[in-house]
This record gives sequence, structure tokens and C-alpha cells, in this order.
Amino acid sequence: MKRDDLLWKAILEDIFDDFLRFFYKEAEHLFDISRGFEFLDKELEELFPIDEGSDIRYVDKLVKVYLNDGQEKWILVHVEVQGYRDSNFEERMFTYYYRIKDRYQHDITAWAIFTDNNMKYHPTEFKSAFLGTSLSYKFNTYKVILQNEDVLRKSDNPFSIIILTVLLEIKKGKLERKELIDLKLELVKNLLEKGITKRKIRHLLNFLKYYVRLEEDDAFEFQQKLDFLTGKTYPMGTEEYLLQKERKEGIQIGIEQGIEQGIEQGALLKTIEMVLSLFDNGFQVEKIATLTKINTDYVLDILRENGRV
Repeated sequence: MKRDDLLWKAILEDIFDDFLRFFYKEAEHLFDISRGFEFLDKELEELFPIDEGSDIRYVDKLVKVYLNDGQEKWILVHVEVQGYRDSNFEERMFTYYYRIKDRYQHDITAWAIFTDNNMKYHPTEFKSAFLGTSLSYKFNTYKVILQNEDVLRKSDNPFSIIILTVLLEIKKGKLERKELIDLKLELVKNLLEKGITKRKIRHLLNFLKYYVRLEEDDAFEFQQKLDFLTGKTYPMGTEEYLLQKERKEGIQIGIEQGIEQGIEQGALLKTIEMVLSLFDNGFQVEKIATLTKINTDYVLDILRENGRV
């Protein structure tokens, strides 16, 4: 799975409550958000197995959400992260619907979020008719490129930062390097002014940093300005970050290898975080080795243990 896909999957889980509040004005009355959510990725994969080597260019999520009346509701979210026209999209949405409905026998609300730059591409419905038999399946859609940036900036909902980030990525090819850096920093300032929890700020900062990618020198300049702007208060702490990665991606192996090489553990934690951050910002292995003052073989070990290569 590609980096943008992983970013979308992660952020949907991190702030799914804000996703609901963003798209449903009556979310607090409709859903029992206090009960949390169950993300049914494994169950979705069983319904829709992916062939090895296939070039999947969309993200799908299936989430169990409780209603305030005590019932359960299944929400299917499709997020197009690559930005492309798909002539079979409507039928695929319908296929998801009937397979999920057949298995779970619960109500479903479906969302398709389009992040492409084609203003005319906006499928909303699947229709089929043959010899007097017909059906029509409509689903909720959200076309990012059609959204009003001023309205999004004024929104208190953290999910608005995700949409603004996607809009910036769409138009970044038309921007000068300094303008792009400044606009990314403006998004950071907008985020910090929303009065949300530090945990959510960390998740959103990571999405912003890695979704809108910069050239090596620009990424370094952005990081310096980001550190100054936040006072290094909000980005995920080294130990917290690495404990999370250890649980998800087996980073402990990398730590043990580093200790065997005589690297003090505190310094090692910072080194691993720096290697991953530099790589996610587009730096080459040789450049990372130079900046972190470790050999290229160990850089590759860290990247492999964390699923980067």
C-alpha cells in the first residue's frame, strides 16, 4: 500500500469522531460517539480480497458506529487518495453495498471522498436496467476540489484541516517553493488555533507533513520553521512514537540491532525517528546516512523494519 493510502487509513481512525461531525450536522444526536468505533478492515478484506501485485488506488474503511437509540450502524467510507477517473467506480460502490448488507444485515451509509483534480468527474449513483428490471443506488459524495477554502479555515472541526491539506496538494504544482512552505505553515497555525487535543494535533501534523511532500531542502526548512512555531510541543514525542511503531511494525528488532552496535538507547530512539522522518520527506538513503551519521546499511535496516522498503 502506498504512503498516501496509509496516511488516509490512519487519519480516518485517529479522528473518525470528527469525520462524523464534519459530514453530519446532527452527529451528536444521531450517533453514540462515546461508545467508540470498531474498524472492520479485516472483515472488509475477507469480503473483497485483493490480488497480489494489484495497483490499488483507493482506500476503503468499514466502521461500526452505535446510534443513540441503542442500535448499530455500519458506515462504509471510500476515500480516493490517488485522484483518478474510474469508469467502474459506481458499480464498485454498489458491489460493496450489497456484499456488506448480505453479510451483516444492518443499515449502511456510504461516503465517497474524491481527491482528484478533475472538476467534472463526480459520480454519485449506480444505475442498472434490463428488460423491465432496474435499480438505482445513490451514495454520499464529497468532492474536495469544489470546496470553499475560506469556509474550511473558519471551521472548528479538525477534519477541515485534512480537506485543506488535500487542496494544497492538488494545487501545489502551481505554487512557488516559498509559497508552498508558507501555505503549509499557515495550515499548521490554523490547526493550532482550533483548540483541539494535543493527541489529535500530533496526528493532523503528521498527515500535513507527509501528505504534501516537499523537496529535500524545502522539507528541511519547513521542519525547522515547524519546530519553531510549535516549540516542539505538539509533534509526537520520540518514545511515544517509537512505542506505537514497535507495536504496529516490530521496531524492537531495529532497536536491538542498534544496541548491539553500541548506540546508547536514548540517542538511538532519536536516530530512528529522524531516519523515518527524513525518508518520509523524500530524502535518499545516502543523504539520510550523512545527516544522521550512521552507515547506509543500518539506515536500510531501520527502513525495512518499519515497512518503508
